[in-house]
Amino acid sequence: MEWILSALILIGAGFTLVGSIGLAKLPDFFTRLHGPTKATTLGVGAILIASALYFSTRQEGISLHELLITLFLFITAPVSAHLMAKAAIHLKTRMLKRTQGTPDFKNNQN
Repeated sequence: MEWILSALILIGAGFTLVGSIGLAKLPDFFTRLHGPTKATTLGVGAILIASALYFSTRQEGISLHELLITLFLFITAPVSAHLMAKAAIHLKTRMLKRTQGTPDFKNNQN
């Protein structure tokens, strides 16, 4: 069990580190959204699952606190990223030309 917990913590820390570096280093707002919404969410989720497994084996019963936090994280992170991206498109936030899926502001009359 210790090997599984160690692997989950290391995987979670690795994903969280990559997501944090992406948030700091990526060039524009739209590419920066991928750091915390993809990698960091996976990293924190792995750490929370390791915590749930650890406390479930040490105490009687299943540790539901970590599972509820993980569920809340996996539901709210994509929704908040989507809302931030829609707001940035509405405010016509600066994008790099190489950013894929660039909206055409001239034809977007919404």
